[in-house]
Amino acid sequence: MRARGREVRKIGIMVSGRGTNMEALIQATRAPDYPARVALIIASREQAPALSRARQAGIEALYIPGRGSAWEQEALDLIEDRDLELICLAGFMRILSPKFIQEAPPIMNIHPSLLPAFPGLNAQQQALEYGVKISGCTVHFVEEGVDSGPIILQAGVPVKEGDGVEELSRRILQAEHQIYPRAVALWARDALEIEGRRVHIREEK
Repeated sequence: MRARGREVRKIGIMVSGRGTNMEALIQATRAPDYPARVALIIASREQAPALSRARQAGIEALYIPGRGSAWEQEALDLIEDRDLELICLAGFMRILSPKFIQEAPPIMNIHPSLLPAFPGLNAQQQALEYGVKISGCTVHFVEEGVDSGPIILQAGVPVKEGDGVEELSRRILQAEHQIYPRAVALWARDALEIEGRRVHIREEK
């Protein structure tokens, strides 16, 4: 498969829940000039709605039972068997071990705050409690720290008077659906270069 004269890169997505960012990535890959395609979905929860959504889209979607090193090794075996070149975390609610991160292809994650502010769980609630005027979302490469990897793209989302967690989360999610597919496309076109903590966006090849 090729997109405008280049090989289309194979990516996998790891999920635990609804899979709305997964769906945004799947939709983006349907464009004829998009340089990647989703080849596999791996779920940590058997009842994750993302599994049925992926299967309805015609994408292989597998649940891996268990936890810990055995779970991670089975995931790594699937990633290698399917020749995946990038892993995208989309609502994946587990912390990956250093071994997994070292042995897997590059891993991207999307987080609902402007990192390094408000890492970890409940980022939207953290932002509201802190009283920030602008929140947003961040796509970053995954390293061994929690939400600490090099930043690829960010999008700001104003915090409105009277916002609750649900309202702010909904607007941040809309921004996530825009920047995550763009970040993956930049990677697939070899337009990202990591230098220390900085991710430079080069002219696309």
